[in-house]
Amino acid sequence: MQVDMKKAKAHLSALLKRVERGGTVIVARRGLPVALLAPLTKAHQRTRIGGLSGRPYRMGSSFDGKALSKHFAEMFGVARG
Repeated sequence: MQVDMKKAKAHLSALLKRVERGGTVIVARRGLPVALLAPLTKAHQRTRIGGLSGRPYRMGSSFDGKALSKHFAEMFGVARG
């Protein structure tokens, strides 16, 4: 996609969103290309610390089961009634 300087200034946020999704934008002055907006490599993209990069995670069915609760209660010395 190529845009002129005036449009690039007016719509910079939208153009950057397009670049974040993997697109490229050429910025032109009087029809002549002067700059290229392109995404950084994946190593530089923001990820959530400790996250799974947007992938869903499901806990096992026994995660909150009675056996595990009893185990943790014994481990931490918590009386269970």
